[in-house]
Amino acid sequence: MPPLRRFGRPGLIGTAARTAVIVGTANATTGAMQRRQAGKQQAAAEQQAYEAQVQQQQYEEAARQAAAQQAAYAPPAVAAAPAQDDLMAKLTQLGQLHAQGILDDAEFAAAKAKILS
Repeated sequence: MPPLRRFGRPGLIGTAARTAVIVGTANATTGAMQRRQAGKQQAAAEQQAYEAQVQQQQYEEAARQAAAQQAAYAPPAVAAAPAQDDLMAKLTQLGQLHAQGILDDAEFAAAKAKILS
């Protein structure tokens, strides 16, 4: 005798199987969507980090160029000023020694020539 087939509503096992398939499909779809969103977020974060790195490199290059231009146009007279003041101080001191009679004319001329050379 052939097995009896049941018509109409599915039995308990059929309903449980159908529910399991639906839940499994929903979970797979949700997981795929979450992975895709995480991938997009990762790509956006990497792009943002790359852009920040490029911007930092541009800033550093601009700072190097500005420093090079500033160094090229720096006035060299600043370093010569202390030497000029020192020379004037020595000549003034030499003149005072000559005026006081400590140095005669020949010693004054020799010391002056030595300072100026």
